[in-house]
Amino acid sequence: MLTVANTTKWLQLFTDQVNTNQDALNQYDTPIGDGDHGSNLARGTTAMMDSLNKADLKSVSDVWKTAAMAIISKVGGAAGPLYGTAFLEMAKASKDRPADDIAVQPLIDASLKGLLKRGGAVPGDKTMVDVWTDVDADLEKGPLTSDQVKTAVESTKPMEAKKGRASYLGKDSVGHLDPGSVSSGFFFESLIQEGEIQ
Repeated sequence: MLTVANTTKWLQLFTDQVNTNQDALNQYDTPIGDGDHGSNLARGTTAMMDSLNKADLKSVSDVWKTAAMAIISKVGGAAGPLYGTAFLEMAKASKDRPADDIAVQPLIDASLKGLLKRGGAVPGDKTMVDVWTDVDADLEKGPLTSDQVKTAVESTKPMEAKKGRASYLGKDSVGHLDPGSVSSGFFFESLIQEGEIQ
């Protein structure tokens, strides 16, 4: 179950992953985007942790809302609004649940619904929605594994992009991993790494 402490730790691990892999994320973004997904997200997640460390967090919902506001204000391009939407939906979903019964899967499910609505992408469009859809389904069946996350991320490689800047490339987008899916992979790997949540 999620608590203020382990949710904050999850986001710290995500921030660490993004900062460590900032250049790699930019490289994934270069052939099919603006080449700045890593830089944008590193700036945003660092600001997010700064906000979280300064905030008086009384609930899991407070954590996600604070995280969302920081990401939206600091991350440019599509990543800011999309991660912000995902985190805001998690804030809403956790607010509606008893404090001692905040499981991960219902929050991811709520986030996915928000992402589908906000970005207009559907599974198969080569976006972060592909990873969130697969992870949501995997979490319904049991604890998430690193192999499941890697499989979800790799599934975007053979897809043709239908949304965002990558869609301008048409078939030339095939063979490249979607950068938002790669960073989403880091987000879910961080959940597994935290270890106490599931």
